[in-house]
Amino acid sequence: MRIDIYSKPRCSLCEKALAVVEALRTRLPFELYVTDILQSPDLFEAWRYDIPVVLIEGVPAFKHRVDPEALEARIREVMNGIPIAKTVGQDG
Repeated sequence: MRIDIYSKPRCSLCEKALAVVEALRTRLPFELYVTDILQSPDLFEAWRYDIPVVLIEGVPAFKHRVDPEALEARIREVMNGIPIAKTVGQDG
């Protein structure tokens, strides 16, 4: 399973999101990739007002803030073969 975080330097919300994801990673196995949107004009244009963005298997699942319990529930659903559905308000 792959989790991506779109982030940028000196972003306090990004640091908090990363901490939530890393804490969960101690209990559930997944690959984690953190991408600096400043390194890609396309990602910057698409996400500059919405970071951090957490993607589960390539699907945007959280923007701005990551709820630890909701993240764990969604990852467990994917691990059990349930398709990823965006949370209310997630228009990524």
